[in-house]
Amino acid sequence: MNLPDLNLLIALNALLAEGSVAKAAKRLHLSPSAMSRALARLRETLGDPLLVRAGRGMVPTPRALVIREQVGQLVQGAEMVLRPASRLDLTQLKRTFAIRASDGFAETFGPALLEHLGQAAPQVRLRFMQKPNKDSTPLRDGIIDLEIGVVGESEAPELRVQKLFKDQFVAVVQPRHALAQDVITPERYAAARHIVVSRRGFEKSRIDDALLGLGLQRQVETIVDSFATALALARRTNLVATVPARHTAGLQDGLVVLALPISLPDLTISMLWHPRLDADLAHRWLRQCLRVVCGEPPGEAVSGAS
Repeated sequence: MNLPDLNLLIALNALLAEGSVAKAAKRLHLSPSAMSRALARLRETLGDPLLVRAGRGMVPTPRALVIREQVGQLVQGAEMVLRPASRLDLTQLKRTFAIRASDGFAETFGPALLEHLGQAAPQVRLRFMQKPNKDSTPLRDGIIDLEIGVVGESEAPELRVQKLFKDQFVAVVQPRHALAQDVITPERYAAARHIVVSRRGFEKSRIDDALLGLGLQRQVETIVDSFATALALARRTNLVATVPARHTAGLQDGLVVLALPISLPDLTISMLWHPRLDADLAHRWLRQCLRVVCGEPPGEAVSGAS
């Protein structure tokens, strides 16, 4: 099947609108001879002269009059499709965004994010999803729109990444815990009974490496796979949960939060998305909303995006 030369539609629209080869050529920034050749091809393709001489000018044939409006609409529609999107009507936006994040993110940032979205786009919904691993397949397959967390070495290299905020580990205990009653030292921290958070079931982490450098070793009582579970256990037991401060702030009500007596590097919490959504106006707006809601609180330094 031979496909028609769609470039001829542009020439045909100009010819029918202007009723003149010279004016159509000027409109499309072509030479009169080039436009004459285009008219000849159009006549051959459509089997109709389209424009015929009438005195010193040209007049459209009946066929040209019939198709003139349709051709104009086709060209206008093609221009709209090929033009970069420049406007987003949030009041009319109907979309559900899927965000995958660790436990605690929805509780901590969800209320403010939902309020922020709802004020501008009342028909937008959020779907928060559990984060069982760092597999990038859901982003690649379009199952999720955004992922929130610490960027790991296993992330797909093509993903877009932007920093949201920095976080620090803190020790969280119930109010009657011994660590909440006095100054916390490395020795007292290590001697307490601990909850370890590890999706893979690992007992050791950078916390243990820091303690080992001081000649200390903490007593691990249990291993869980989420910060939410760790905090729930800390609330009902005499165990210590060591968790990211801001990331789990929504789960810390009624608990005592203590600065760690050991030095650990900050965590950089970022959002990740697939490049196919990079230019999507609605997705850009969602990312901006997350930057506003998750921005560094007053008194904390804000650095550039990753």
